[in-house]
Amino acid sequence: MRVVSIVGPSGAGKTTLLRAASGLRPPDRGEVHFDGRPLLDVVPGISVVFQEYNKSLFPWLSVARNVAMGARHLPAERRTGEVEAALRRVGLAGFGARYPWELSGGMQQRAALARALISDPRVLMMDEPFASVDALTRGHLEDVVSDLWERSSFAALLVTHDVAEAIYLADRVLVLSARPSRVLAEVAVQLPRPRSHGRTRLLPEFAELEAQVLERVEEAGRATIGSR
Repeated sequence: MRVVSIVGPSGAGKTTLLRAASGLRPPDRGEVHFDGRPLLDVVPGISVVFQEYNKSLFPWLSVARNVAMGARHLPAERRTGEVEAALRRVGLAGFGARYPWELSGGMQQRAALARALISDPRVLMMDEPFASVDALTRGHLEDVVSDLWERSSFAALLVTHDVAEAIYLADRVLVLSARPSRVLAEVAVQLPRPRSHGRTRLLPEFAELEAQVLERVEEAGRATIGSR
């Protein structure tokens, strides 16, 4: 399965595109298809992780019960074990009884990831999922997602402003133009997997890809400014 990143200038409609692709909002024109049929609403098989983890988790529920919200399709006798397994996968073993407000920002976002992944999605969609955490935590969470993807079977769609993050996580990067948005460039990322920050980001090929994508994003940004 593939990981696709979407980058582009502010206001290009990246989040709107992700929301339409996930069924959270209807497209203004055209159709979105999932599993061969028009996507008209939120459907099983697609999970979304949002940027604002502190708003997507329920503060009155424990971390385990938040994660269990994504496991409502499972029989009750399996749910507890699956929640514990999901928390282990994201490095939160032993934190199930805590409440979101007792955790750091990075740990809250890990809980949001666990909730999305416990539903066993066919497609995981992420809207700037690490933009609200510090750089060290961001790098760690990128590695968590990359490792989970390597060991799972889901496809992923990532919206991000961070070109390096887009390249590090993806197999393909789509660069959107200024509004009205179109795909300005499609860049294949053929860096070896599994990836790690200490190795992958030091590769000459990584620097070349980053420069290539950044040039197209800056081109789109100049077009945005010139149209005002």
